[in-house]
Amino acid sequence: MNKNEFINEVKKLNIDINKEILEKLDKYCSYLQEYNQHTNLTAIKEEPDIYLKHFYDSLTIVKVIDLNQVDSLLDIGSGAGFPGMVIKIFFPNINVTLLDSNNKKTKFLTSLAQLLNIDVNIVNQRVEEYSQDNLNKFMVVTSRAVANLRVLAELSLPLVKENGYFIPLKGNLDKKLEDSMDTIKIMGGKIISRVEFNLYENNGMRNILLIEKTKKTDSKLRSYEQIIKKPLKKISK
Repeated sequence: MNKNEFINEVKKLNIDINKEILEKLDKYCSYLQEYNQHTNLTAIKEEPDIYLKHFYDSLTIVKVIDLNQVDSLLDIGSGAGFPGMVIKIFFPNINVTLLDSNNKKTKFLTSLAQLLNIDVNIVNQRVEEYSQDNLNKFMVVTSRAVANLRVLAELSLPLVKENGYFIPLKGNLDKKLEDSMDTIKIMGGKIISRVEFNLYENNGMRNILLIEKTKKTDSKLRSYEQIIKKPLKKISK
């Protein structure tokens, strides 16, 4: 995807794009390529692929939610900033938090935020630890291609405000979704919509779920080991 194709496809998503945003993305792309030479952040290294599989892919979240109406967003496992940093560039009024347990990646995000002069919260911590003091906090919690959906749902939904949304960005989903339904329901989630599509020019299947949180989370969170080893099961009556 060249830059003109990127601009055209972003406009099709009904997202405003201007010269300032494009300049930030150019700096982002160049800095990511430079940093990646000495620190492994992403296997996607060529500019056209970065614009398609990182920048554009991150923005497809708008297929299920109007980000102009969102005040706070947490990106779990943000890595090199996808989708959270890209969302912040296009929607600067959102209070965005980028969470990642990898210190090398949060160091990159910190220096990138300084380079782009972006006010974003960057946290180097495991999500299950971060949850202890941040329950029911964010209007939107999202994550792209991080962990099994069942595990991700149990880790993410406690951080979402009541009536807020958990929005995972995934590849193929059918079996994973079936295996995750009990966990989603027990954690207070309700699937509102699902969008399935092929990335630009058939560059891979994508699934985006919009999951509303219907009840507050109490402080009884399970450990990561329990989440991994023992899936939550809804008891039939």
